[in-house]
Amino acid sequence: QVQLVESGGGLVQPGGSLRLSCAISGFTAQYYAIGWFRQAPGKEREGVSCRGSYDDGEINYADSVKGRFTISRDNAKNTVYLQMNGLKPEDTGVYYCAATKLFKVCPLTSPAYDGWGQGTQVTVSS
Repeated sequence: QVQLVESGGGLVQPGGSLRLSCAISGFTAQYYAIGWFRQAPGKEREGVSCRGSYDDGEINYADSVKGRFTISRDNAKNTVYLQMNGLKPEDTGVYYCAATKLFKVCPLTSPAYDGWGQGTQVTVSS
């Protein structure tokens, strides 16, 4: 079955780092656009970062994370990562990875994606 499983979340102090993983089964990640989204309690889900399919797919970051977060893909492991540095309390939320087939572009909008993981909690607090 098609499955996306996030891991790597946890509790971290402000200024700390986390590396989230999205392990993908049932499809080949490099042929899909992959996005990372997050949702804090009481807030709408927002796009964080995304990679379009193939090596020449576009890469986008939300302004709020630009310069702090990096999205990457390991084709051999069929896994997409989100390296998060300089974490702030406002980064707290459930982080989801999502996929849509064969997009070279990757909008940071939830309706564009049709496959979703269950999420991993990231809490940034002293």
